[in-house]
Amino acid sequence: MFSVLSYGRLVARAVLGGLSQTDPRAGGGGGSGGDYGLVTAGCGFGKDFRKGLLKKGACYGDDACFVARHRSADVLGVADGVGGWRDYGVDPSQFSGTLMRTCERLVKEGRFVPSNPIGILTTSYCELLQNKVPLLGSSTACIVVLDRTSHRLHTANLGDSGFLVVRGGEVVHRSDEQQHYFNTPFQLSIAPPEAEGVVLSDSPDAADSTSFDVQLGDIILTATDGLFDNMPDYMILQELKKLKNSNYESIQQTARSIAEQAHELAYDPNYMSPFAQFACDNGLNVRGGKPDDITVLLSIVAEYTD
Repeated sequence: MFSVLSYGRLVARAVLGGLSQTDPRAGGGGGSGGDYGLVTAGCGFGKDFRKGLLKKGACYGDDACFVARHRSADVLGVADGVGGWRDYGVDPSQFSGTLMRTCERLVKEGRFVPSNPIGILTTSYCELLQNKVPLLGSSTACIVVLDRTSHRLHTANLGDSGFLVVRGGEVVHRSDEQQHYFNTPFQLSIAPPEAEGVVLSDSPDAADSTSFDVQLGDIILTATDGLFDNMPDYMILQELKKLKNSNYESIQQTARSIAEQAHELAYDPNYMSPFAQFACDNGLNVRGGKPDDITVLLSIVAEYTD
């Protein structure tokens, strides 16, 4: 079975029952003087799903994610552990999972500034570097922060995970993918001393950082590359249309539907996936989906209820 991560049930019952009144697609969007919050549900698949191998907690294969609430902001993140470490006897999920758990703890402890998501990533990565027991591995990372009072979405994306902001059925803001070259994304890494300088490693400061004003009813989809490599925007938008006049359960159901469709397409040998198209653009003769771990966090901007 797939695993489902859910968040904000109490908020959902108070707010999302009337989402159609604040959804811009229903004619009611726009600003508000009150605080904003995110109602988030998630779903994912490990690549070894068909083999019955699923991680416990908020990890899907080598992917990891978190959703955290603080009085000043809602914060969420996804990370994709680099699978190549498995060839050296290292579990890639340990790095991505520890990175996300550390980010979550920092948020809950209030050790962050909402307008500086790179700071969350930097502090978390530095804690990993300072571990007494070396934690080897690499991971991409994407952090999304909604500042309750300013109604601004602050993001930091390192690598090829990412996010979309959808309003009125259209993508109005998105992350930029960071690749060194084909299928080699920017990544945070910790290598053994003898491999330092050889293993690809980027600084958290290299993350692409953006700020964007959100509105009530905006949809935010945050995911690892297992989604974006297998589903183009138009397919994702088709699924998101199901959120019209939605409640909390619809957010959860839609997140599950998106993850399931991406997982099915990943194993279709005749499907021209976005990954296959990108490979062809780089001179490779590739067709089909891309089997990979898939993590999807689906959020709606709503009025904040403590």
